[in-house]
Amino acid sequence: GDARLVRNAIEQIQSSQTSEGATFSRAPSALQQYIPPFSLWWIGMVHDYRRYVDDAEFVREMLPGVRSVLAFYHRYQREDAALKMMPWWNYVDWVEKWPRGTPPRGADGGTAAIDLQLLLALQYAAEMERELGLPEMASVYQRRADLLKKTIHSKYWDRGRGLYADDAEHRHFSQHANILAVLAGLVEGERARELMGKVIEDGSLAPASIYFRYYLHRAMVRAGLGDRYLEMLGPWRRMMADGLTTWAERDFRTRSDCHAWGSSPNIELLRTVLGVDSAAPGFARVRIEPHLGRLQRASGIVPHPRGEVRVQLERAEDGALTGRIDLPAGITGEILWRGARSALRPGLNRVKLAPQARLVPPVIEKRVLRVKP
Repeated sequence: GDARLVRNAIEQIQSSQTSEGATFSRAPSALQQYIPPFSLWWIGMVHDYRRYVDDAEFVREMLPGVRSVLAFYHRYQREDAALKMMPWWNYVDWVEKWPRGTPPRGADGGTAAIDLQLLLALQYAAEMERELGLPEMASVYQRRADLLKKTIHSKYWDRGRGLYADDAEHRHFSQHANILAVLAGLVEGERARELMGKVIEDGSLAPASIYFRYYLHRAMVRAGLGDRYLEMLGPWRRMMADGLTTWAERDFRTRSDCHAWGSSPNIELLRTVLGVDSAAPGFARVRIEPHLGRLQRASGIVPHPRGEVRVQLERAEDGALTGRIDLPAGITGEILWRGARSALRPGLNRVKLAPQARLVPPVIEKRVLRVKP
């Protein structure tokens, strides 16, 4: 695929970095607006670029900027690695009950969502430093991440509700803190699956808006609930029913009917439903793990640094998955389907996998999905 726009976005944000290390909330911009959590997501952008684009040198060039962002945050960390009150606009998501999108804070000024975003950024930075940067910095970031992870669980986990709270006093609860806890690896396996079940079903939690549903859906996949993804597209279906031809910023009192972060289904139909993802830096290996829900078949084309990944899949009534998968020259991978797996070689692969575990009700509706980038 053509990654020039992605690279340009990363460079523009990095160029807005102040001497303190924070980045503008968007760049280029004449407005000096700072949203510190967006600086952490910028580190995530660099990490994603490394995962999907074969351009290690560019990532190496961005590592000084990554260090600067984390040095800025380190000034506000306590001895236990949790954050004090951060300056500027600490927007996390458009939640109606959160003033200007900022989550509830405890008496100490901390909030789980931003502590968890920092944890993710430290994990991403440690991984990139180990591979492309300074091993000493990788060790520093890993130690900080390990301490912060321990502190977050001790500070925010509410045993009675079986959920992570937003504040140290456990007065406020949201989908956001629990989504990020799953993505950061605080809970895994069956515990993560149980937690995400609560996140989806508990109507008392502050809900993720269109923006944060991207992370909700990623956490569902990580917790083994990817087959429910197609059930979760209500806001996008409502936008289409309202006559929108672009995706809105939020699903209440919207001020922008064309907002990039509303376009996450454009990614997830390919990455979650069709299941095509990177399994190594630079997309050097491909992992295909479809989450068809109640679809009978799906097909699509995914851009790749060396060409295209072409996938055609069909599920039989007995749950077996058959299909054709075409990988670019020199690229290998694997396909997984309900506990079964098969290796993939460069070029055309014909696959047939019998399920080893039943994760979706066996009722198959005659629905078809075809997607292209």
